Amino acid sequence: MLWDLFCRVIDNHGDVGVCWRLAADLAARGEPVRLWIDDASALRWMAPNGATGVTVLPWPAGDAPPGCGDAVIEAFGCELPESVLRQMAAAARPPVWINLEYLSAEPFVERAHRLPSPQSVGPGAGLRKWFFYPGFTPRTGGLIRERDLADRQRAFDATTWLQAQGLARRDDEQIVSLFCYDQPALPALLEQLSQRPSLLLAATGAATRQVGALLGPALQRGPLRAVALPALTQSGYDELLWAADLNFVRGEDSFVRAQWAGKPFVWQAYAQHDGAHLAKVEAFLDRCLACAEPTFATGLRALWRAWNASAPAASIALPASAAWGPHGQRWRDSLLAQPDVSHQLLGFVAERR
Repeated sequence: MLWDLFCRVIDNHGDVGVCWRLAADLAARGEPVRLWIDDASALRWMAPNGATGVTVLPWPAGDAPPGCGDAVIEAFGCELPESVLRQMAAAARPPVWINLEYLSAEPFVERAHRLPSPQSVGPGAGLRKWFFYPGFTPRTGGLIRERDLADRQRAFDATTWLQAQGLARRDDEQIVSLFCYDQPALPALLEQLSQRPSLLLAATGAATRQVGALLGPALQRGPLRAVALPALTQSGYDELLWAADLNFVRGEDSFVRAQWAGKPFVWQAYAQHDGAHLAKVEAFLDRCLACAEPTFATGLRALWRAWNASAPAASIALPASAAWGPHGQRWRDSLLAQPDVSHQLLGFVAERR
């Protein structure tokens, strides 16, 4: 089938990151994909080699492109151009129109997943749009997961990867990756990390800017040393997560990749003015920690709440890794038992066609 995937880049490259992973994964399964995007500049460093089967095209500015695909994905409610909607409505066999929603562990996701939205007015009148929700349970659309992900991770060697970055782990040094938005709790985290030998690998952007301001040009405080990483490809970012002992991630794409890494991680949700992101954090913790040891669960919940608060944190306490590591692996295994997003999309479109 031919897939048309429409993406608008809002900010922080999260939308394009998710859309590119999905497009590349569908193409790897033999499905040609046209990725229509209003700002493809991030793909120059995120996916410099492109992907076989994926054609990147500019957002349609006037007339609709020649011929619509068998499936049309509207990523994150980006609203399709009217010309595209008219073309879809006029097709002898209209495509399956899917609104790919943001990831959430909230209970409503299971209820809303795969629900139809008949279009009665406008250029798309007569069409039906379907809501597709990624998620963490069998009653959702699952998570993006490439079929070769586990093989790549098993073949990965952290020491070799660090050497390629010009780095090496020192004796008893913990490796921490940091990918964040503006983070009021970062001073407290740096103070905590400086209590033992730590190598902090800061992703380019907000993380490197804030770490540099707090640690100064030497990027060091006691036994804590930090490194400002260059922009990484998506596969390079996966490898960063695999090389680290603890990962601080943000948004949606890195949140999912941290879970596939199976390492201890802390998530910073994209802040919303009405505080809706805090409900997303609590919903995920409720699900992820449902079977966790109570003392560990209490400590991790406190850490995540401090990391997602809007005010500076007085202190940050990291749970003991003895419980954290095995918990992350058990959680990953539970997700691996569920069908991934591409697998479910292929089945869903086949049903609706």
